[in-house]
Amino acid sequence: MSLKGAAAVVGIAELAPQRYTGDASILDLLSQVGAEAIADAGFKHADIDGLVVHPIGGLPGFVPATVAEYLGIKPTFAELVDLGGATGAGMVWRAAAAIQAGMCTTCLCLTGTRRRGRPQNRKQQNTERPPPRSIAPTRDRSPAAEFDSPYGMVGANVGYAMIATRYTHEYGLQDTQRAKVAVDQRKNANANPKAFFHDQQLTIDDVLSSEVICQPLHMLEIVMPAAGAAALIVTAADRVPDAKQKPAWILGAGESVTHSSFAQAPNLDATGIGIASRAAFNMADVKPGDMGLASLYDCYTIMVLLTLEEAGFVPRGEAGAFVESHDLTWAGDFPLNTHGGQLSFGQAGMAGGMSHVTEAARQIQGRCGERQVPGLELAYAHGNGGIIAEQTGLVFGASR
Repeated sequence: MSLKGAAAVVGIAELAPQRYTGDASILDLLSQVGAEAIADAGFKHADIDGLVVHPIGGLPGFVPATVAEYLGIKPTFAELVDLGGATGAGMVWRAAAAIQAGMCTTCLCLTGTRRRGRPQNRKQQNTERPPPRSIAPTRDRSPAAEFDSPYGMVGANVGYAMIATRYTHEYGLQDTQRAKVAVDQRKNANANPKAFFHDQQLTIDDVLSSEVICQPLHMLEIVMPAAGAAALIVTAADRVPDAKQKPAWILGAGESVTHSSFAQAPNLDATGIGIASRAAFNMADVKPGDMGLASLYDCYTIMVLLTLEEAGFVPRGEAGAFVESHDLTWAGDFPLNTHGGQLSFGQAGMAGGMSHVTEAARQIQGRCGERQVPGLELAYAHGNGGIIAEQTGLVFGASR
């Protein structure tokens, strides 16, 4: 089955990433960005008959129903996607597939994460002990609990540091080459008013002099957790003329899940990225070299280098030299993460991964202002979940 040209993104909304969201609930954030995306497309709430969301803390079940009720929509297609950082990209092709199958005509894809502010002083902290559990917690019998955690493999920093170390051993990667990714993406953020680090410059020396969090990764090579929300409207081809915005056509999609526990990863430099990207390019009948924009998941600088190679943009082992010799800014010869990437735009939880999708679609629509890539016809967006565990790739086009 091919999704090529079956649907397009016609509405986009995104809240600027921020450290904390105060008392706003996640439903508040989702309803705000959802309404803005619907308005951006020139549609009404009554036009929305599809909904794709992700698991939401505090809602143990009935998540699509709860969100639909809160927004005042009545979908005939509802889906819950749980792919970590690949969730945003995974939502888009599922929406297109539902449209092609006749399950809906116009689908709202919603992502968001809230972060409540920390107490200003100790007096505001709740020092009371929580009530005792009435039921014993269920034992974690996952492979990660058996093979990862007991050996200190806790959290993403350790995993991506291991990937960077292995890659460096295999291919002689330089610290300055990883830092170049962060620096060029910061230049992109400087042209994006919504980016968290919009008004802050960055140099390679700044990156390399920042604290080493987990050898060899420095603090400025790692995303800063933030909060925010993002939404997309995906509609059927025959409804595109009714939209207010130009379409960003969905031409290709691919996905791969290889593991959950990092100890079960098949290989540290041959992941599902290649599987997902090849499927997306094949469906769209294009090649990596045809892309005018690469919008690649960048939780860590090493992830960008790994994806460049596995997605087919650069031969194996040459990503370091490639980023060193190319201009990765919106005005350069290889535009990459033109919104600033999560490293400089901000990683707003689930909306952080979606930012790569919203940027690719917005660039195709020609709505990026100062950072617009001129004459853009094709863009590739990539999502990565877990520690190189879940991968999704999308190809967007200006024409069907």
